[in-house]
Parts: sequence; structure tokens; C-alpha cells
Amino acid sequence: MKIKQIINYLLVALLAIQLVSCDNKETLESPFNGTPTERLNAKEKELNDLLMSSELGWKAVYFTDNTQLGGFTHLFKFKDGKVDMASDFDNDTSIQSSEYDIILGSTVSLVFTTKNRIHLLSDSNSFPVASLRGKGYLGDFQFLYYGQENGEIIFRTSRSFKELRFVKAKATDWTDLAQSRLMIPNVVGAVTRPLFRLLETNDGTKINQFDFAFTSTSRFATSNSIETGSSVTNNIGIAYTPTGIIVSPAVKVGTQELSVFTFDAATGSFNAIGTGAVKASIRYSNQPLVLTDDYKIMLPGTSQKAYGYIAANLATAPSNSLLCNSLLNAANAALPSTQKINRIQFTFNDPLNGSYIAYTFTGGKASIFHFVTVTEDPINKTLKLADDGWSAAPPAYITAIDKELLDPKGLYVKKEKFTIAFSNTIFTFTSASSNFRLTTYAFQ
Repeated sequence: MKIKQIINYLLVALLAIQLVSCDNKETLESPFNGTPTERLNAKEKELNDLLMSSELGWKAVYFTDNTQLGGFTHLFKFKDGKVDMASDFDNDTSIQSSEYDIILGSTVSLVFTTKNRIHLLSDSNSFPVASLRGKGYLGDFQFLYYGQENGEIIFRTSRSFKELRFVKAKATDWTDLAQSRLMIPNVVGAVTRPLFRLLETNDGTKINQFDFAFTSTSRFATSNSIETGSSVTNNIGIAYTPTGIIVSPAVKVGTQELSVFTFDAATGSFNAIGTGAVKASIRYSNQPLVLTDDYKIMLPGTSQKAYGYIAANLATAPSNSLLCNSLLNAANAALPSTQKINRIQFTFNDPLNGSYIAYTFTGGKASIFHFVTVTEDPINKTLKLADDGWSAAPPAYITAIDKELLDPKGLYVKKEKFTIAFSNTIFTFTSASSNFRLTTYAFQ
């Protein structure tokens, strides 16, 4: 082949490569037409159109931090910079109007610019438990837009970058907020039900049990395995629905995750059903899941011990039962305004006075002592207190409390793992035949 022909072929080949390169370049660049600002503007319009596209608005169950807080249901209806909003944060489930904006930054954000229900979760002056003092409910009112999926709008919170999804609301969602609030007493636990509760899971081959304690102010439940040596927990945030609860994180049973629990009014249980034989239940128990020997240090023949309920620090203890609180409130209501019960103290094995329960008061009212004999029920592991005389005739409001402490079936005594306000060890005394439970400090 002549040199001239070779050069011609090379020129043709080079031209072809350049044309292919140009085509590929155009293909690769085509998804990125427009400047960054133009693309953000397009996203802004996309989000705004999407927010207004749902005739009945949007629903979001917002778990701000499911390691310590439950979920709060919010409803939104958007229209030209205005938003109608309602939530189940408290008993005010009415619709309130405010403003929103869509702002441009590194991404597109939805911001609720004037005060409304969503801001209750970000108010640092409003906190559900002492550990969140100055932090509020860890909520946000700015949400970063991350697109849509299966008809849901995907956001991430600006504060903690947690995913939050808006789903299209139904007409019943707006009326269901008030109905959801009616579920709270069922989650807290009725006075007429047994005190002890558990979470039980069944994967079809094995049943596992966890203790269960719920704090209504934070909508959070702690749940730890009762099996010796097991550290498995199912600590969960709870959101209310008209028919039960939603939990987050979901309870894992085998390979399945269960998050929707339905309330059974007949038994007081909340039940979640998976596929196959998988299920989970939050239910009542007539006795503690684990019986302890913590009471034995109070029996005759041991050293002097004292345990006291101090109203100033323990009146709001979550480990006090509803029945306990109601009896204490009734007693204080029966007293003159300057007098209240400030202490209920158990003293065991006092060398001079034996064992007794002391009821002390503010306002100069004299203390009342109930002397008791102390025995045990070693089978049911309860501490049994029996009447051995009073220092003075007790009024009815004291005998109502005292009746629970002298339950003929005894008291379950538990050395708790938590503390309240001080480093003193907490002991709880629980009636074996009612749902009375009193929280005390150990004084030794």
C-alpha cells in the first residue's frame, strides 16, 4: 500500500474517533443540562408542586430519636406558602394554620417558618424527662428534600439527618388524631389490670420474654431479656394509633420485623402478627417475670435497714404505680393545705423499736408509726408484714395506703438498677395481689 493511501486511511479513522467521542460526550452531559441554580430551582418547584398535589394533605409519624423517645403523628395540608397542621402531641388536636417556605442551599429544604405544632418538638424549654432538660424533644422544623418513592415524599431532618417520610393522608387521618390519644391509657396500663407486663416474642420455635416498662411522657418503653446471661433488648419508641401502637425500632422476631401492634380490649394486650407462626405480644403478668431474693436482707436476724419514699424526689418516679399515686394524691387532698405526706419509711430490725412503717408530714403534723412483724413466703418470694400496733389511731387516708403495704400475700421487693436524683440505691415494694408499687431510697 502506498504511503499516501495509508495517511488517508489514518485521517478517516481519526475523524471517526472524534465523531464518536463527540456523541459520547453529548450523551454523558445530557442529564446535567442547566446550571446548578437552575437545577435547584427545578427541584424547588418539584417539591412545592408535590406538597400541594395531595388533596387531603400529608401524614408523617415523626420519631425524633427512637433510642429515647416515641413518635408523634403530624398532618399537613399545603397551599401557596400556607400550611394547615394538626398533631397528637397533646390533647389539642385541632387544625392550626401557619406558613412554610422552600429554601435553596446545598439542597432543597422544606421549612416551617412560623410557629405551629411541629415546633413543639424543637422547643428546648419543653422536655419530657430530666435527661432531656434544655434539649426538648429533639425535633426539627427544617427537612431536606431527597425525592419521592412509591408516592411518598422522602426527607431527612436537618438536625440529625434522620429519614422522615410524608405519606398521602386520608380523610380519617384528621379525625383519628383524637382517637389515637384515647389509646394512651391502654399503653400506660389500667389500674384494674395486673401491674407486671412483659414483651413476649415467638418465632415459631422458641418463645422469648422481656420485661416491659413504659414512660408516658417520653412515649418510650424499656424492655430487657429476662434470660440469665442475655443482653438482648427491645427498647422502643411508641406512637399511638386508633387501634393500637406503632413501635420504632421494629421488634425483630426471627428474620421478621414487627412494628404494628393491635390492642385487644378483652385482655389489655397489644399483639403483632407476622407471617407463619411469628408473633409478638405486650401483655400483663400476675407476678414479676423474675422473682428475686432482694427482700431477705430485711428479715428478722439481719442488721437494721431503712428504705424511704421521699415525696420531694420520688413523687414523680415512673416506678410508682398509678394506684400508688392515686392513694397518695387522695391522702394529700384529705389533709389541710399546709400539710402533706413527705415520707413513708420502712425500718427493719431497729434494736429498740423492732420493725415499723413511719408516715411523716409537713406542716407540723405528728408522725404516725405502724409497728409490724416481718416474715417471708419463700415459695413466692415475698416479704410479709403483719400488724403489731399503731403509735396513734390512723386516719382513713393512711389505712388505705397501709392496707397495700400489709397485703396478706406479701410484697415483692426489687433492688432496681436505676437511680433517681441521688446515688442512693432504689428499692421498689410491690403488692402481690394488686398493682400498688412504691419507690424508695435505700439509706444504707
